[in-house]
Amino acid sequence: MKNIVCLGGGYGNMRFIQRIAPKLPSGYTITLVDVNPFHGMKTEYYALAAGTKSETKVRMDFPDDKNVKVLFDTITGIDLEKKAVTLERETIHYDMLVIGLGCEDKYHGVPGAAEHTYSIQSLRQSRATYEKIGDLEPGSKVGIIGAGLSGIEIASELREAREDLKIRLFDRGDRILPMYPERLSAYVKRWFDDNDVEVIPNSNIVEVAADTVYNNDASHALDMSIWTAGVQPVEVVRNLPVEFGSGGRVVLNQYHQIPGFEDAYVVGDSAALKHAPSAQVAEGQAEQIAEIIEAVVKDKPLPKEMPDIKMQGILGSLGSKEGFAYLRERTVTGRIARMLKSGVLWMYKLGV
Repeated sequence: MKNIVCLGGGYGNMRFIQRIAPKLPSGYTITLVDVNPFHGMKTEYYALAAGTKSETKVRMDFPDDKNVKVLFDTITGIDLEKKAVTLERETIHYDMLVIGLGCEDKYHGVPGAAEHTYSIQSLRQSRATYEKIGDLEPGSKVGIIGAGLSGIEIASELREAREDLKIRLFDRGDRILPMYPERLSAYVKRWFDDNDVEVIPNSNIVEVAADTVYNNDASHALDMSIWTAGVQPVEVVRNLPVEFGSGGRVVLNQYHQIPGFEDAYVVGDSAALKHAPSAQVAEGQAEQIAEIIEAVVKDKPLPKEMPDIKMQGILGSLGSKEGFAYLRERTVTGRIARMLKSGVLWMYKLGV
């Protein structure tokens, strides 16, 4: 029996298993390894952390398929030469490997950031963030470091969950989401102004203490800090003997394989692609990996070229009633954008 091992139960491997499982010939099995006994919908962790969604709303069961074996364990090492994965309780071997372990916070060498900030990168970290928020007294000050999509969504959701809190959003740029049209940025900024969330542009966080964030030459007293200012591949991926590209992500060939180890693929946030990491990219990449592996197991020639991964745009929420989107070079804001995001989430759950 040949074994396709999938590391990580995120968006990429969920889509990969969904596509490849019905197409595998006899003699092949899939082993999925994850530390959690369920698939966490990472794009919704901000709502779990803010307390506007329960944990059962941001997770789903893994595939129930006779050809899919699920192991709940922590991955401690990957040996590409020996085609082996070391877990805390055992070592497993693979014939083909799909690494979809996602990312973790990157602190850019800022002193105290790792020790004194909370996170929404994992389900466990989001739980801890939720518990800390729940313990805050009325009038407490919360700082959110990083005004990308995650920072915007946790700031707006937290405002809706706790009207009593004083929220500051530290943005490194001149304006929010500078890579998108100014109309979109202005709408998000206006929402924050109207809802008493202070946005601090041109921020450069140089140190984080237990009760203070140091931004440029100014200090801000805070009761809690949440870090959303950058990510990197998890440590077990960073330890691989491979070439790394932008953001410390693994350089791949056109078939999403690790050069020199063509039986190993990387999907999602750890892969060096021209698109920024996102669930949308991971799913598009997973579909291509399923196509490649189907050709390999059926001894068919690989395509001469792989098509570009199609990007539909971005969707973001501003609480439960408003949102923003940039779809096919069009800006959509307000209730319609929020409904679009809710619809995409509903369709994802239905599809999985």
